Amino acid sequence: MNIHEYQAKAVLKKFGAPVASGIAIYSADEAEKAATELGGPLWVVKSQIHAGGRGKGRFKEPVAGDKGGVRLARSVEEVVENARQMLGSTLVTKQTGPAGKQVNRLYIEAGADIARELYLSLLVDRTVGQVAFVVSTEGGMDIEAVAEETPDKILTLPIDPQAGVTDADAGKLADTLELQEPARSEMIELAKILYEAFTSKDMSLLEINPLIVMEDGHIRVLDAKVSFDNNALFRHPDIVELRDETEEDEKEIEASKYDLAYIALDGTIGCMVNGAGLAMATMDIIKLYGAEPANFLDVGGGASKEKVTAAFKIITADPNVKGILVNIFGGIMRCDTIAEGVVAAIKDVGLEVPLVVRLEGTKVEEGKKILNESGLNVTAADDLDDAAQKIVKAVNG
Repeated sequence: MNIHEYQAKAVLKKFGAPVASGIAIYSADEAEKAATELGGPLWVVKSQIHAGGRGKGRFKEPVAGDKGGVRLARSVEEVVENARQMLGSTLVTKQTGPAGKQVNRLYIEAGADIARELYLSLLVDRTVGQVAFVVSTEGGMDIEAVAEETPDKILTLPIDPQAGVTDADAGKLADTLELQEPARSEMIELAKILYEAFTSKDMSLLEINPLIVMEDGHIRVLDAKVSFDNNALFRHPDIVELRDETEEDEKEIEASKYDLAYIALDGTIGCMVNGAGLAMATMDIIKLYGAEPANFLDVGGGASKEKVTAAFKIITADPNVKGILVNIFGGIMRCDTIAEGVVAAIKDVGLEVPLVVRLEGTKVEEGKKILNESGLNVTAADDLDDAAQKIVKAVNG
C-alpha cells in the first residue's frame, strides 16, 4: 500500500526524522490560511499523487506558465494562485503514463535553503534476505539513471537484523554521502530512526529523494515515498487509515476485497493464473507472440469458486481487454474449481471476447468436462505455448 508524501513525512516525524512544517489542503480556499500559518518567506506547493516525477511533470489541461506539480512560491498570493491552478487538474509524469492523475490534494510546505541534494532509501534486499540502505551523493535524480551511468556513486548496505544499525553502519553511510558536521552526526542518528520506522511499520520501501543538506549544515527529509507490505497491514490499523482509494485503480480495489493479487497493465489480453511465477511466465509468452498482457492476476493456491468468479469479472470489466487467457496448473488449486468459477462468471456477466483455457494438474479432467459441457464458446489449449498462440491469434484476428 502506498501513501502520500505528507502522510509519509508525518509517519517519519513520529520517529524523530527532521521534516519541514507543512499543511495538506483539499481546496484552494484553504491555501491562504495554510500559507499564513506557515509564515514564509518561501513556500513549496506540492501535488499529492501516488507517482514520482511530479516536479518534472506537466498538467494535461492548459495551465498558464505550467511549472509542473511542485512549485516554489514567494508570497501568500502566489501560493493561492498555484493552488487554484493545480487542484482538480490532471498531472502527467513519467510514472503516471499519458492518462495522468488528477490532483485532489496539495501539500503546502515551508521552503528550505538547499546546499546539497542526496539520495537515501531502504528496501528489502532479497539477494541477502536483509533490509538494506541504498545511498548516493546524486540526490534529486532518477536513481536508475545513476545506477546505469555512475554505479560507483551508489552504496548498498545490508543491515544485520540482530544487530540493527550500528554506529559503524551509520558512519559508513555518512562517509559515502561525504557529510561534514553537524550533518554527519545527524545522519548517524537518522539512519537508526529510519531503520526503526521501516521495520516496526512493516514497510516495503522507504525512499527519500532528495535528502538535503541545508545552508546551515543541517539535514532534512525533503521528499518521502513510503510503501507498506499489504500482508502486514492487519498489524497497523493506523496505517490502513491513510489509504487513499482515489489514487488506486478501481479494479485493483475490487481485487483486494477478494484477496486477489491484481495489477492493471496497458495490454489487450487479460490473464487469470494461479501462482506469481506462472503469471509472469504467462505474461512473458504473450509478449513473445506479439501481444501485451492487460493485467497480472494471481488467484492464489486455494481460491474458491466465488474468488475465481470475482477475478473473471474484474478482468472483463477492463474495456481494453480483447481476449482472455486462463492458465491454471492445479496443485493446491483444483482445475474443476477454476472451471466452475469461469462458467459462473460467464453466465453472470457474459462473454464478448475470445477465451482460451489451459488446465493441467489436480482434477484436470473434471475441469475440462465442466467447460466442454457448459455450452460456452471456450477454446481449450494443450499447454502454455499452445494457449498463448491461440489467444494472440484470436485477438489479432
